[in-house]
Amino acid sequence: MPRISYQLYCSRNHLPLAETLQMLAATGYTEVEGYGALLDDVDMLKAGLEASGLLMRSGHVALDDIENDPAGTIAIAHRLGLEKIFAPYLTAEERPTSSAEWTAFGKRLAAAGKPLQDAGLIFGWHNHDFECVPTPQGDTPLDLIIAGGDDIMLELDLGWVRRAGFDPREWIEKYAGRITTAHIKDIAPEGTCTDEDGWADVGHGTLDWASIHSALQAAGVDHYVVEHDNPSDDQRFAARSLASVQNF
Repeated sequence: MPRISYQLYCSRNHLPLAETLQMLAATGYTEVEGYGALLDDVDMLKAGLEASGLLMRSGHVALDDIENDPAGTIAIAHRLGLEKIFAPYLTAEERPTSSAEWTAFGKRLAAAGKPLQDAGLIFGWHNHDFECVPTPQGDTPLDLIIAGGDDIMLELDLGWVRRAGFDPREWIEKYAGRITTAHIKDIAPEGTCTDEDGWADVGHGTLDWASIHSALQAAGVDHYVVEHDNPSDDQRFAARSLASVQNF
């Protein structure tokens, strides 16, 4: 059975952090994944984790923060017990627009990650949909990103892969050996869950999780992080998604 974690970004609009952590522990989670804004108050985050008994083994940190203060990023990781750090996003203005620019970005990412890797951390990239869309030259940006360095790992977000119009199973097979973590995210039937940006609780949407889970296991992926970008009820999402993943 893979490790199952919960991306705390899902709960950013709901209970205060300490209460969210207690809710997740009571629901049955043992691990959570952090994101950048939470790292502004590491003391509060660490206290909440200790009080709830939850572990935080992975987290998202903005690429600029990693580049500008690698030592600080490493210190935070060690203090919280992180094993993996993922750079998570580029704004529309920051995104490369050609194969050459994506190739350069892959090299930039590799350079940024090296101090973290030297400190014993796993480093990688978390995708959205834009890295799946071919460049004008016909290349896939995600291919060019991981070509920047053999040690760049992926936190493959399966919901965004599907939103980009691709079969997650094919991408799992394509990147087998480079996926250290998978974001388990579901898409609602068209026209439903419009108040939740079209996302669904895991197992209650349109993705074929039996076949996806089989592909993940065949690729050796043993770390699943459930996520929903905008749940109207994060406790409902947390409980139903955990039950679904446990039944994969």
